[in-house]
Amino acid sequence: MAVDQPLKDKKVMIVAGESSGDLHGSNLLKSAAKDYPHLKFFGVGGERMRATGCEIIFPSDDLSVMGLVEVFGQLPRLFARFRQLKQLMQGKQRPDLLVLIDFPDFNLRLAKVAKNLGVPVLYYISPKVWAWRKGRAKIIAERVDRIALIFPFEPEIYRPFGLQADYVGNPLLDEFVANEPEGTLRSQLNVSARDKIVGIFPGSRQSEIKYIFPTLLETARKLAELKPQVKFLLPVAPSLSFEYFDREIAASGLPVTVVNENIYEVAAACDAVLTVSGTVTLQIALAGTPMVILYKVSPLSYEIGRRLINVDHVGLPNIVAGKTVVRELLQNDATPERLCRETIRILDDAAYRQDLLDGLSLVQKKMGEPGCSERVARIVAELVAQRGK
Repeated sequence: MAVDQPLKDKKVMIVAGESSGDLHGSNLLKSAAKDYPHLKFFGVGGERMRATGCEIIFPSDDLSVMGLVEVFGQLPRLFARFRQLKQLMQGKQRPDLLVLIDFPDFNLRLAKVAKNLGVPVLYYISPKVWAWRKGRAKIIAERVDRIALIFPFEPEIYRPFGLQADYVGNPLLDEFVANEPEGTLRSQLNVSARDKIVGIFPGSRQSEIKYIFPTLLETARKLAELKPQVKFLLPVAPSLSFEYFDREIAASGLPVTVVNENIYEVAAACDAVLTVSGTVTLQIALAGTPMVILYKVSPLSYEIGRRLINVDHVGLPNIVAGKTVVRELLQNDATPERLCRETIRILDDAAYRQDLLDGLSLVQKKMGEPGCSERVARIVAELVAQRGK
C-alpha cells in the first residue's frame, strides 16, 4: 500500500479487555498484516490476537469481569495491570498509536494517559453511551483522536463534540464471511436431520459462568425430561477451560456434547440456542438460528444496572433490529421453567419459528456489508502515518 513505507518500525499498542475484543482485535490485526505489514502490534488480548502475531503483554482474561459489584473484588489486579501498561507507554515501548477496543472503564483511563503523553488514540467499538452513562461521550471526545463505530446511529452522538467518528460497519460480518458454516457438524456428530439440537452458549467470562451456567444446565435437564430425543451442543470460548465444561457435563449425565468448533458452525447445527447476552447473539443471528437470550448477574449488580441503563432491549439482535425479534429473559425471569418453555415453542411452533427466522433476516440486513476490519486497519495506518510527518 502507498502509506505502508512511512509505517516501517512503527509500533501500535492495542488493548482488548475481553473475549469479544480479542475476536475483533484479531480480525483487525489480520487486515493490518495484509495491507500494512510494516506495522508492529503489542498489547492486551487473547489467543486469537496472539495467533495473528501480536505481542501479548498479558492476556485479556486478566481484565474480564462481568457485573458492577463483582468488579470491586478484582480492583487490585486491575490497577496493577493498568500501572503496567502506563509504565510501558511512558518508557521505551511508547507506541505511535494506542488502539482501544470497547472495555470502557479501563480503556478510557488508559486513553487519558496516552493523551497526556501525546500518543494518538483510536477507539474501536464505542462504549454504549446510547444505553447508559451518556456523559461519557464528552469524555471520549476529550481523550480520543478518532473513533470507529459499528452501529450506523452512533456517529450522530459524537458530532456535537467535534470528534471524528467513522461508521465502519460490523466486524462480525468479516468473521462470518471467513468462517461461514459448511453445515457438516451434525453429520460429524452422527445426528440425523430429524433430530433436534439445542445449543447451550454460556458466555466467555468466568463471572458469567458463575451466575448463568447452573441455570442453563437445569434448563437442559428439564428439556431432556420433556423431550428425551433432544441433544445438546455446548461451544467453549477460547478464554475458558474445555476440561471444566467436560467435567461438569459428565457429572450431570446430560446428553450434552462439548465442542470447540467455530461458533457459526455450532450455531448452524442447532435448531434453537439458549444463549447469554452479548456479541455471541449477533453471531447466532448471522447463522440464522432462533434463540432465547438470558442474562443474570449478582442481585445487587442487577439492581444498580437496572436503574442506570436506559434501553428497551439488552439483546444485540433486538437493538440492531429496533424491535423485539428474540425473547429476552433477564435475572429473576431467567428461570429454567421459562427458558424451557420458550425453547420448546421455538422447536414445535412452526409459525413462531418462522417469525423468528424473518426477524433474524432483518437483523442480518441491518448489519450491512463486510469490510469493517479493512476500514479500521486503514484508519490505524492513517493515524500512524500522520504522526510520522
